[in-house]
Amino acid sequence: MNSPVAERITLSDFDFDLPETLIAQEPSLQRDKSRLLALYRATGRVEHRIFSDIDHYLIPGDLLVINDTKVFPCRLLATKPGGGKAEIFLLSEREQNLWEVLVKGCGTIGKRLSITSDVEAEITGEGIDNVKTVRFHGIDDIRSLLQEIGKTPLPPYIKRDASRDDRERYQTVYAAHEGAVAAPTAGLHFTGELLQRLTTKGIEIATVTLHVGPGTFQPVRVNMITEHRMLPEQYAITEESAARINRAKADGRRVIAVGTTSVRTIETAAGGSNRVAPGQGSSELFIYPGYRFTVTDGIITNFHLPKSTLIMLVSAFAGRERTLSAYRAAISEKYRFYSYGDAMLIV
Repeated sequence: MNSPVAERITLSDFDFDLPETLIAQEPSLQRDKSRLLALYRATGRVEHRIFSDIDHYLIPGDLLVINDTKVFPCRLLATKPGGGKAEIFLLSEREQNLWEVLVKGCGTIGKRLSITSDVEAEITGEGIDNVKTVRFHGIDDIRSLLQEIGKTPLPPYIKRDASRDDRERYQTVYAAHEGAVAAPTAGLHFTGELLQRLTTKGIEIATVTLHVGPGTFQPVRVNMITEHRMLPEQYAITEESAARINRAKADGRRVIAVGTTSVRTIETAAGGSNRVAPGQGSSELFIYPGYRFTVTDGIITNFHLPKSTLIMLVSAFAGRERTLSAYRAAISEKYRFYSYGDAMLIV
């Protein structure tokens, strides 16, 4: 829940200057060899490590909550009737061959865009925030073609085309349930070996699923942040995962969320209590300073865009001034930012 203090916070309070050279264009050579900035909530002290050192900060009994959503190749290149280029970004499936999408290069309702020589996408409707609906023709189910013709949906600040390697690197090693249009990037730093080392040490792991949608990276376009509304994203928590999280809370053990999506999932499912309810649902939870966390005791995250809902969430957890101070330290130390960038642990 959010408190009245947030009503005095404006969008500019989450701005900072970032040299473009620090925006990571490629993943680190090894997942767990990215850098790690550790921020202590109580004091604001920061430490600089390598991500594989994260077990230095975790103690037996800690519970990591990971988001096992899987990114699907949702960018489709298309050709307009006159021969020009267009692009279709799949968001969510309403029914077979009917999708909510973003369209770049053509947005006229009724237009048919060619995907292949046989497959067309007809723009059938328009919703809010430039989201359109398209119906695919010439194929039983467009999903059957995505692995062949779909592109990995790299964020726009990565100034290159997606490569074959991105299919593997823009995906966590534990991705299981397809449905995300962007990776839960804090999880990109983990390897199977590192996870095994943590479990051997006595760190418990619980999986949740939140299919990252446009709501996560939707720009905040209002000055008063309390007026921003998150777009819904679908989540699921199994009985087993809910029991593990609730047991950890009851025992007084730390629950450490891997990524802002895991934070939003467990805080949504708790509904203001310190017990997570299992099941499926839709999260529109917008977390900003003044929010009272009831489940989350620590966060592993990446470094986020200025004025984004993600840096607001981190600021809600660590404090705005301490968060921005840690970001200044990261910039001074030339950490790599955003999706393929370095990591931050807040405990």
